[in-house]
Amino acid sequence: MKRVKYVPILAVCMMMTACNSKKEAVLTTGIDLANMDTTALPGTDFYQYACGGWIKSHPLTDEYSRFGSFDLVAENTREQLKSLIAELATKKDNAPGSIAQKVGDLYNIAMDSVKLNKEGAEPIKAELAAIGNLEDKEGIYTYLAEAQKLGIRPYFHLYVGADDMNSSVNLVQTYQGGLGMGQRDYYLENDDNTKNIRTKYVEHIGKMFQLVGFDEATAQKAAKAVMDIETRLAKVSRSQVELRDPHANYNKMDLATLKKTIPNFPWETYFTNSGLNGVEEVNVGQPEFMKEMANLIDKTPLDEQKLYLQWNLIDKAASSLNDALAEQDFDFYDRTMSGQKAMRPRWKRAVGVVGSCLGEALGQMYVEKYFPAAAKERMVSLVKNLQVALGERIKALPWMSDPTKEKALEKLATFHVKIGYPDKWKDYSSLMVMNDSYWANRERANQWEYNDMISRFGKPVDKDEWLMTPQTVNAYYNPTTNEICFPAAILQPPFFDMNADDACNYGAIGVVIGHEMTHGFDDQGRQYDKDGNMKDWWTKEDAEKFKERAQVMVNFFDSIQVAPGVYGNGSLTLGENIADHGGLKIAYQALQEAMKTHPLTTADGFTPEQRFYLAFARVWAGNIRPEEILRLTKLDPHSLAKWRVDGALPQIDTWYSAFHITAKDPMFIPQDKRVNVW
Repeated sequence: MKRVKYVPILAVCMMMTACNSKKEAVLTTGIDLANMDTTALPGTDFYQYACGGWIKSHPLTDEYSRFGSFDLVAENTREQLKSLIAELATKKDNAPGSIAQKVGDLYNIAMDSVKLNKEGAEPIKAELAAIGNLEDKEGIYTYLAEAQKLGIRPYFHLYVGADDMNSSVNLVQTYQGGLGMGQRDYYLENDDNTKNIRTKYVEHIGKMFQLVGFDEATAQKAAKAVMDIETRLAKVSRSQVELRDPHANYNKMDLATLKKTIPNFPWETYFTNSGLNGVEEVNVGQPEFMKEMANLIDKTPLDEQKLYLQWNLIDKAASSLNDALAEQDFDFYDRTMSGQKAMRPRWKRAVGVVGSCLGEALGQMYVEKYFPAAAKERMVSLVKNLQVALGERIKALPWMSDPTKEKALEKLATFHVKIGYPDKWKDYSSLMVMNDSYWANRERANQWEYNDMISRFGKPVDKDEWLMTPQTVNAYYNPTTNEICFPAAILQPPFFDMNADDACNYGAIGVVIGHEMTHGFDDQGRQYDKDGNMKDWWTKEDAEKFKERAQVMVNFFDSIQVAPGVYGNGSLTLGENIADHGGLKIAYQALQEAMKTHPLTTADGFTPEQRFYLAFARVWAGNIRPEEILRLTKLDPHSLAKWRVDGALPQIDTWYSAFHITAKDPMFIPQDKRVNVW
């Protein structure tokens, strides 16, 4: 579940569950006692109490650094996708140019290890040579534009997306990037773990250069050059927390101002070569980064930059080449950084690539077989029910004034709801899948995606476009379109269980829905109005009250020790923590309303309220390796799974009453110290 700038349903259990049936179905509680650890005390460690049995019965396999409910559902979905793809891959008569041909052939190419190992690094040799033959800075500028088209993004990112201040219009935008390890802390922090990862990264670069055919001396020179350049970029990169400030990262300027602000970069030529003719305005997300990027290209020796550009190509292509390169790529990014012990089977990687290259085409096949159209309408009804609950909560807020409440209710009423799958599918007719090389097909797919992205330039924002595929086990809120989206794949157990009663489903999918709704009112989302424009619709006093209440959340999660000597980042995870907080309160209130019509009683030894919170916790059941804890704490805006339960529930008054939690329990927080926002 995220905020993005990311068993088929036969019946949705809500207020009107089964009321159209002459004979109501007998629903279960959805609570499997085997998933619990009743030797734990709910007021001491609720996560262990609710999920301990599941955690014990799902130990980490070598191919996972983290495995939880989301991953289990994703595995089931992947098996479904495999059956669809494999059927097409075995056919010999797929019409040339058809989706069936593209899906089947791409999967077969990805699975052909004999061909991949025979080719080795040959598929990228011509591109490596072309980079090596660059003669001057002008050649670098030209290459940067061409590389972006192929999905290779050295130095920075270029994209076309909604203007945050005028959300109906698409705008050309730049964004910091160019870091092989993903984010700046790996280059700047000096704890033992981070220093070890840096050392391993330099070794990794050298090994990869040798595997594609460079001699050892060149490989060592490349490792040093890449690390030097990326460290310079890291020093001017904004932190993960700073990147969460939409105002600070909105710096729109006309082309003349951009040329004056960063004069040593050929902007007009670059945009033209990028396929963006006639650019008049640009949002420069992080100006200080772009200035240093331009200075770096201007002053760094050409030979060092060519090695850096070659590294970006090698790094991007590695997983699409022979086993030696793919395994070395895995060894650093997965084994060293995340603690994963073994690569996933080739078929899983191949299914993933087909999904990334032909996402909505595969999604269309998926929903036709596994997601009935009738489910859309029922899910929409459930979302409306949660909207009513959030509206009631807003009206009742004691700390918010009427003018701000009015604006909040207007925004809530204009949520654009997307369920299951898009009404209009993407057209992949121009994407060619050919029997040349796996990497060549990946590049063509990247080119198609780039062309699709820049086709938005000069056009209004398409608010019906989806930012996730239907087979994605996730959900999102997008502030510039004020939309909440729930792809088909997340609408299955444990998120939604068609055989379970309302207590279970409101605790699981209900909280997911409420979570995404609350993103429209978290510390970032609240800065956008009902039309998706970044606009302050709060009174000054209400804004200050919100910040004070949000700071309680920040302080609490800052105090959580996630590993020995390592603490959570309450500022980084604030938006997601507020969304969890709001989702719990909204869904609980909606359940209470539902039970006025369809009352529930104690079952399987638990009250409806207890089952609600057990179902919520079950969504976050999972195991995780120590390395992954450290990695995610650096970069993930979501709190770790355990703390999405044990950090969220002590802030909720009704959890205390449901499980009779008192001041004697370790998880107890005095009422006046609890978070209370939405």
